[in-house]
Amino acid sequence: MSIQSVGQAVFGFLGSLPVCVEVREEQLSTDAGLLPVRQLDEQLGWTAGFASQIQDDRQGCWHAVVEMVRQRVFGILAGYEDQNDHDTLRSDGIFKLVAGRRPDGRDLASQPTLSRLENAVTAGDLLRIEEWYLQEFIRSFSKPPTELTLDIDVFDDPAHGQQQLTFFHGFYEQYQYLVRVITCAENDLVVFPVLLHGTAHGAMGVVPDLQRVVARLKQEWPDVRICVRADSGYAVPAFYLACEQMQIEYTVGLGMNPVLKRESQALLDSAVAAWEETKQPQRLFTAFEYQAGSWDEPRWVVVKCEANAQGTNRRAVVTNRPGARVVPQGAYEDYADRGESENRNKELKCELAAGRLSDHRYLANVFRLMMHTLAANLLVRLRQVVAQPPAPARVEPDLPFEAQSLPDKRRHWSQRRQADPLGEGHACTWRTLVIKVAARIVVTARCIRVLISTSWPNWRYYLAVSQAVAARAPSD
Repeated sequence: MSIQSVGQAVFGFLGSLPVCVEVREEQLSTDAGLLPVRQLDEQLGWTAGFASQIQDDRQGCWHAVVEMVRQRVFGILAGYEDQNDHDTLRSDGIFKLVAGRRPDGRDLASQPTLSRLENAVTAGDLLRIEEWYLQEFIRSFSKPPTELTLDIDVFDDPAHGQQQLTFFHGFYEQYQYLVRVITCAENDLVVFPVLLHGTAHGAMGVVPDLQRVVARLKQEWPDVRICVRADSGYAVPAFYLACEQMQIEYTVGLGMNPVLKRESQALLDSAVAAWEETKQPQRLFTAFEYQAGSWDEPRWVVVKCEANAQGTNRRAVVTNRPGARVVPQGAYEDYADRGESENRNKELKCELAAGRLSDHRYLANVFRLMMHTLAANLLVRLRQVVAQPPAPARVEPDLPFEAQSLPDKRRHWSQRRQADPLGEGHACTWRTLVIKVAARIVVTARCIRVLISTSWPNWRYYLAVSQAVAARAPSD
C-alpha cells in the first residue's frame, strides 16, 4: 500500500492492476434503509408525538427537539447506540433526511447538544411520555379488542460508570439498573417501560403501574378481557390480590417447594415410569387448591411434570383463569407462550441497546429507555406492515394452532422464519437485509435522489418494504 496524495490510497495486492481509493466531495450514506422506516413514522406520527411531550423552554435554538429525538431513535435502529456516534452522523445526508432537514442543509445536533436534551428532561415530561405510550398502544388497534394479554418481565441493565441509583446486584454480580416492561402479546408492542434502581425487587411498584394501565384500557374498552402473565418474581400476595380486585385474570410462575413437590410426586413418578417403558418424552399435568402461609386464601395451582433423556423437570403456576380448572394443560401452555414476549425484551436490551443507559442522571436514563423503547415499537409496527407469514399447517385439523403440540408449533415458527425473514426478523436481520445499504444522495431543484446500486443483493427486500409502507392504510 502507498499513499499517493491527500485523500487517495493505492493497494497493490492485484499485482499489475493497482487498486486506487479516492475521497470525493459527494453525499454518501450507509443507512439508506432508514427511509421507509421514516415514512412509516410519518404515517404514525410517533416521533413527533413523542417529542411533543417534552416541554421546551429554549429560545432561538437551531435544533428542534423532534429533530434530536429522530436522530437518536433512528440511530438506535441503525445500530448507533451512543450519543458520540452523532458527532459523525450529524453530517450524514440520510440522517438529515430522517430528522427533517435537507441533505445539503445545516448539520444536525452534536453529542453535547443531545446530552443537554437528555439531561433537561423532567419528571413531568416522563409522565406525559408514559401516558403517550398508553394512548398510542390503544390507537394501534383498528377495532376494540375482546381480549388482551399483558406480559410483565424485567431485565438487567449494566452500569457504565458512576450513575445515579445503580447498585450492586448479587444475582447478576454487577452494578446495574433493572428494567421492567409490560408488553402486549397480541401485537408485541411495549405498553409501559419502567426503570428501577439496581437492587429493586422486580415487583416493586408493579401494582400501581398495572392499575394505571388497566384503568386506562378499561376506560377505552370497558368490556375488554385482560389477562396478565408473569414469572415467579411476581408470585407475591399483593400482586394476586390486586389482579383479583381489578377483575383481571392472571397466571404467575410459582417456585417449587416441599408442599408442591409432595402433591405432584405421584404424577412425576408416573411420568418417569412411562419414559422408562416407552423411551418417549413425557409431559403430564396436575392441578389442585393450594394456600401458602402468606396467602389470604387458597388459589388454583397447575404443575407440569416432565421426564425425558435429560432427566426430570417440574414447574408450577398459580392462576385464576376459569379454564385452568377444566383444562390445566391449556392454562400452562398459554403461560409458556410468554416466551415470545421475553424474546422481544431480549431484542430491546441487546439488539436495540436498551442495556446501554450510560447517562449520569437517573431521569436522563429513563428518557433514554423511552427512546430505545420507541425504536423497538417502530420496528414491531414495521414488521407487522410487511409480514407475509404462511398459514400454520395443522396436524390435527379440528384443533386450533394454539392447542397443537409443541414440536408442531416449533416446526411452524421455523418455517415462518425461513419464508418471512422480515416479518420474523430481529433488529440485526433488518439491519443486514434492509437498513445497511450504501447510497449516493443527489439534491436537485425538483427532488432529492437517493441512488442505490443495482448490485446490492437485498434490493428486493427494500422494494417490498417501501411498497408495503406506501400501500399502508391510515387505520392499520
